[in-house]
Amino acid sequence: MAGYTLEFERPILELQVKIQELKELAQEERADFGTEIARLERKVVRLQEEVFANLTPWQRAQIARHPGRPYSLDYIRLMLTDFLELHGDRGYADDRAIVGGLARLDGLPLVVIGQQKGRDTKEKLLRNFAMAHPEGYRKALRLMKLAEKFRRPVLTLVDTPGAFPGVGAEERGQAEAIARNLREMAGLSVPIVVAIVGEGGSGGALGLAVGDTILMLEYAIYSVISPEGCASILWRDPGKAPEAAAAMRITALDLQRLKLIDGIVPEPVGGAHRNHQEVAATLKGAVTEAFRGLREMPVDALLEQRYQKFRAMGVFENG
Repeated sequence: MAGYTLEFERPILELQVKIQELKELAQEERADFGTEIARLERKVVRLQEEVFANLTPWQRAQIARHPGRPYSLDYIRLMLTDFLELHGDRGYADDRAIVGGLARLDGLPLVVIGQQKGRDTKEKLLRNFAMAHPEGYRKALRLMKLAEKFRRPVLTLVDTPGAFPGVGAEERGQAEAIARNLREMAGLSVPIVVAIVGEGGSGGALGLAVGDTILMLEYAIYSVISPEGCASILWRDPGKAPEAAAAMRITALDLQRLKLIDGIVPEPVGGAHRNHQEVAATLKGAVTEAFRGLREMPVDALLEQRYQKFRAMGVFENG
């Protein structure tokens, strides 16, 4: 998103602004600043590599929430073809925080389901900031059952701060809807690939994240609670979110080491918001490769592998 800069990106932005000013001055004055511009461009590359190679977990969380990152509908547009969106849970309403439908991945028919954030105020309210109600999870389950009926694999795109915690959502069975998704996804007889593309927050993320292969973008996060929420509970101070983020092991590198995810999908230097097309192409390749192996497995073997995968999760460390 134009004009949105994270604090640790400011030195990079300042250099980029200086380069642009030199280019404009060179045109106005008909002067040759090529040597200086090249030197500054090399400096920008070195600075970017240095900054993004040493990000703290909290800084990664800020990138995961960057409003310029691609959202689910962006990935669907850039990765898939013939997308036909399907609506409603056939019981209460159509939750616009969840999008999904039929599509093709390089000719492979599949069902795609994602959590959709909004760009502007109107869309954020329409999508409820990607925080689904029970009917959203029931819509997702309806689409998964449709995939199972027609033997289509399922791709889910996870990007939510968490399930919506409002009174109405609780009255309509938020916890039951998420729990049912966990149970049904565990036994779904078609391959499931999960891609955590931004925030993977709490049960709101997990309700779409039981899969055979779980991929995670390099700067995405995945956790049982937000860093601010954790800090508020432990220290009664949301300002300690950076400390909480470091303790919670929310980054892709930590989660791969703990065997909670299966693969990390690289992002462009600076994050996915820098180049939507590049990150979508990289994710598409990873998803295609994941489906290639899963589609060849007999159903019994697929379900047993999925069961053993989640049974084996959990690493204990002595403090």
